[in-house]
Amino acid sequence: MERVTRHASLRSQQRGIPRILVDLLIDFGAQADAGYGARKLFFDKQARRRIHAYAGPLASLLDEHLDVYAVVGADMQVITVGHRTERIRRH
Repeated sequence: MERVTRHASLRSQQRGIPRILVDLLIDFGAQADAGYGARKLFFDKQARRRIHAYAGPLASLLDEHLDVYAVVGADMQVITVGHRTERIRRH
């Protein structure tokens, strides 16, 4: 099953977010509630550590690109992606 909607694919292209970052968000990202059953995936400190453990020396090349987020539905299909410009507050 395709994990990215057409809308998310367009937003990813428009915002310069490569597919590998979306895949890393799905595999390693932290989650916060986004309402209506959706979840927001992002890289917090623990997620960045997991990426460093997984990617080894290549992780340092990704560090400057990890300020992104993705909104996923209940079926983990990516609805949209974007760049984080402020802190994500979890309650």
